[in-house]
Amino acid sequence: ARRCLHYAGAEGERRRERLWVTSGFSQRQKRPGPWRRQTQEQMSRDICIHAWPCTYYLEPERRWVAGQLSLTLPSLRFMTDSTGEILVSFPLSSIVEIKKETSHFIFSSITILEKGHAKHWFSSLRPSRNVVFSIIEHFWRELLLSQPGAVADVSGPRTRGKELTGLMAGSQKRLEDTARVLHHQGQQLDSVMRGLDKMESDLEVADRLLTELESPAWWPFSSKLWKTPPETKPREGVPVTSCEPFGKERILIKIPAIISHRTESHVKPGRLTVLVSGLEIHDSSSLLMHRFEREDVDDIKVYSPYEISIRQRFIGKPDMSYRLISAKMPEVIPILEVQFSKKMELLEDALVLRSTRTSSPAEKSCSVWHAASGLMGRTLHHEPPIVDQEGTALHLQTSLPALSEADTQELTQILRRMKGLALEAESELERQDEALDGVAAAVDRATLTIDKHNRRMKKLT
Repeated sequence: ARRCLHYAGAEGERRRERLWVTSGFSQRQKRPGPWRRQTQEQMSRDICIHAWPCTYYLEPERRWVAGQLSLTLPSLRFMTDSTGEILVSFPLSSIVEIKKETSHFIFSSITILEKGHAKHWFSSLRPSRNVVFSIIEHFWRELLLSQPGAVADVSGPRTRGKELTGLMAGSQKRLEDTARVLHHQGQQLDSVMRGLDKMESDLEVADRLLTELESPAWWPFSSKLWKTPPETKPREGVPVTSCEPFGKERILIKIPAIISHRTESHVKPGRLTVLVSGLEIHDSSSLLMHRFEREDVDDIKVYSPYEISIRQRFIGKPDMSYRLISAKMPEVIPILEVQFSKKMELLEDALVLRSTRTSSPAEKSCSVWHAASGLMGRTLHHEPPIVDQEGTALHLQTSLPALSEADTQELTQILRRMKGLALEAESELERQDEALDGVAAAVDRATLTIDKHNRRMKKLT
């Protein structure tokens, strides 16, 4: 017993020593210095599209440094794991060339050549070199393609009228896409109403059959019950349209994307096409990889404004899932929210981005509308700037340059088209509300009729 107590005391002392050593090490490891907090706050200002563990070749010291390569929309950064210091940070617009190379003829690497002949080496990339290269090259190319007039912009700065015109043109495009989706939704409601009308006519035939079965055999007028049912006329307010799916294959938007299927270690460039009836994913050779029908999509997860995943569940076999990264994904997500509102799931990064917005989209569009109207009004009538209660002119309005006549006319046309689209969308929504009320009433009538027919059939049996 004395030996057991001695052994237990020694073992407990060793455990306390190990616990003290590990806790001290973890405390030293977790305590960030002020410089580390500063660099992390600085990186949090930009949205991180993707990050990969890798090593960077530090040329002055001739050694490889382990860290993390982060891709944001304006720049590419490398932060070390040991100190948290940002060793390299340069904008994507300054990149001249991106290549796949090997260091010492063994290790696969990615080299990035900057303006000024500065060359950066990145190796030990995870999950693979091809994945990192494809994503960085995609965003770099899209940045270059989105700035066709970059050389012209250097010589002459972009005017306030051009910026406002571009903003309003983008809003008009979103409104047109929403109107197309509403039109297709109205066609689906009309098809539902036609199906309910046909169901009512079938229930009338069933009522005649049950009446004949319930009548006695000697009843001489049973043959009169067999009449050809009259043709069902569509209800008032429901337009008569063909049963063909007109407009289902209409393309809403088409964007280039980096596609991964089930695993993130293998990616390939391709294209995402949003149709009225569903989604299509093509590879770089325009070959169809998969088509998601609208009703087959089970969930769409939004990881960030530039990355989503689309999944279709199956029973007895693996799910069909694709993950897509694109620089133009912010243009697609609002359309997907309209088409798949109940199937969209915003994850943490997307929710943080949404919470940082100062106002809702409706408030932003309203403010844009009023700002455009006010700018055009001051330009046309040459009104003085608004003065606050203390008599000082508002700095924002005095600093804005006057719009040219061409910009004013273009903005006026865009606003008129947007107003027409908004009125059409409002009338379509009102018509769909009435159609939904009609569908609900027809479903209630059909349910009552079916219950009544079931009771009559039970009496016959």
